[in-house]
Amino acid sequence: MTIQIPASSPTETVPPPVPSPTVVSRYAAFVAGRRSKWVVLVLWFLLMGIGGSLAAGLADVQDNDPEAWLPSSAQSTKAVQLAEQYFADKDSSTAVIVYAREGGLTQADLSRIDADRARLADKVAIGKVSAAVVSKDKVAAFVSVPLRTSPSDNKVLTDKVTEAGKLTSDGAPAGLDIKITGEAGSIADFADVYSGMDGALLGVALGVVALLLLVTYRSPVLWLIPLITVGLASQVASGVVYLLAKHAGLVVNGQSAYVLMVISVGVGTDYALLLISRYREELHRHEDRHTAMSLAVHGSLPALAASAATVTIASLCLVFGSMNSTRGLGPVVAIGVVLVFFAMTSLLPALLVILGRWVFWPVKPRVTAGYDPNSAQGHGTWAKIAGAVGRRPRAVWIGTALVLGVMALGIAGVHTGQTQAEQFTGKVDSVTGQQVLAEHFPAGSSAPADVYVRDAGAPSATAVVAKVPGVSSVSTQAAKGGWTHLTAVLRDAPDSAAAKDTVQDIRTALDGSTGPAADAVVGGQSAVALDVSEAQGDEETLLIPLILAVVLVMLLVLLRATIASAVLLGSVVLSFAAAVGTASLLFHALDHAKIDRGLVLFGFIFLVALGVDYTIFLMTRAKEEVRLRGHREGILTAVTVTGGVITSAGVVLAATFCVLAAIPTVSALQQGLLVAVGILLDTFLVRSLLVPALALDLGPRFWRPGLTPQETAPHESAKSRAEAPSTV
Repeated sequence: MTIQIPASSPTETVPPPVPSPTVVSRYAAFVAGRRSKWVVLVLWFLLMGIGGSLAAGLADVQDNDPEAWLPSSAQSTKAVQLAEQYFADKDSSTAVIVYAREGGLTQADLSRIDADRARLADKVAIGKVSAAVVSKDKVAAFVSVPLRTSPSDNKVLTDKVTEAGKLTSDGAPAGLDIKITGEAGSIADFADVYSGMDGALLGVALGVVALLLLVTYRSPVLWLIPLITVGLASQVASGVVYLLAKHAGLVVNGQSAYVLMVISVGVGTDYALLLISRYREELHRHEDRHTAMSLAVHGSLPALAASAATVTIASLCLVFGSMNSTRGLGPVVAIGVVLVFFAMTSLLPALLVILGRWVFWPVKPRVTAGYDPNSAQGHGTWAKIAGAVGRRPRAVWIGTALVLGVMALGIAGVHTGQTQAEQFTGKVDSVTGQQVLAEHFPAGSSAPADVYVRDAGAPSATAVVAKVPGVSSVSTQAAKGGWTHLTAVLRDAPDSAAAKDTVQDIRTALDGSTGPAADAVVGGQSAVALDVSEAQGDEETLLIPLILAVVLVMLLVLLRATIASAVLLGSVVLSFAAAVGTASLLFHALDHAKIDRGLVLFGFIFLVALGVDYTIFLMTRAKEEVRLRGHREGILTAVTVTGGVITSAGVVLAATFCVLAAIPTVSALQQGLLVAVGILLDTFLVRSLLVPALALDLGPRFWRPGLTPQETAPHESAKSRAEAPSTV
């Protein structure tokens, strides 16, 4: 079956549409005006001048310290506060320097370790350097060194770790292996991984998008315009985020910084593809490019605004999260989307109008008599797809739903509890050092659990903790301000599931004790990992339903159809489940089976918010077509004429998220793959097959409780369509 879309007569003169003087039409006329386009250009140049200079400082305000992400109610957060108040410099972090030699440490090695302790105490430490602890087999030893750090700038700590590494490695005996691990080593490794990635990611993302735009437009010139626009908008967004992080307390970490880059480039390019497609259509109908662009902006702005609003509001739901990292990510994404939206609907139109038709070279769109953008001509592939959906819609949606359901079965293979060793795609010193410690000492030696208890309860707390299975030893470190600091060395690695279970057992045992010991607070690296995991679970319970509610409300406002909105929301949820299941299989294939639990919420926010974008673009067009052609022909026409541009947008966005694989951390790789898989599923299965087939099978009641559109005679449809610009 081929979709036949009535076209205007070749001899028919199409009167230029005259939009009513609404806010949208005034905005469209302003950004494409003969004089006002220059005002738009100047305004953006001013923004870019300010934002570009500030964007470079974004790396300096990132905070990748895990304790800074915790909710204020977490025990590990209270432990940090007690440590800062009574026992340690608030801007300190402990590095564990591990020494090892195959065959055993020599006397020269031990002498070198003692000499290193003195140099470290003199040059980099801000407190007492511990005595060297030598393993029973004499193969390894370690010392703990408190280093200077800063709650708002991890570069300070990274520099200190680098200096400590140089002090210990320069002139070391041949064959003596030296690694820096512990909290400071881990933070420094993550900071090194993300250092400089903002610019590199932006460059790679723009390169990928440039290639795809070249293929899409087949023009050596046109691809540059949206690419330059989105790159400049990304820099302005980074500048705004920097100001908020510097002066308003917005938490920015390595993850939110690179997400800002990717989301700005990906979403911005999507919006550019839709606007330029509409502009090209109007250039075939109007000689004056200012008029053509004004109509293009007027026609596409509602759908683009609905898309941007959905992503923005859904992202802002994250401010209700319990962790600072989650609360910070929401505003960062929202800022990026909003600024990119305005850039693509103001700066991009102004640039295209200023440059004229030649940017489409070698195939410049010219005025064509009787041109009908909705003609199936030029949409051959998508006309065939729409025809196949139209012939057997029930079979199509059932088959597609079954395929997605089978993909979702892969969720059974999802396993959380990613350890530090599983967080990097390559080897780093903090992981290697931890492995050496685990081989020769109790695995928790590098990061013992910290127990803070009132002085009167210290003896009983020590006895209680020592009896907990999984605890290797307990010792008293200090007493100050009425509090005693105990350390409990765990048998298991500090970031392992077993260590987190031991911390929970310690807390349960202390809570069940009597007297002052019952008020003890347990912190440390394992406690942080436990509290983060629990906080992530709480966030999923709160934020996932909230985001779904926001998306549903946005769909109801946009479509004014309860049944359609419910169907679309259900399709997005099914698509998300299929994406998680499929991505899980990919993670196993790449030997990165375990995920950080935060990936679930990360994937959900982006796949639901971005995935519904393409459905919004399709259904906004479908709603207009249904009014003119009736339900069946309207749905099939929308699939036919939007198929190419929306598919291109989906491929570009998916490819942009794949750029995250350039970051050498497993979490970034998994984030990129999960979102890319989900977007491709939305693009090729949900939006192309599932949604239109469901809409056809449900019939006109799909649009209830709104007025059911009536079938319109073909000649009336064509005439009406020729006189009224479409929304996408």
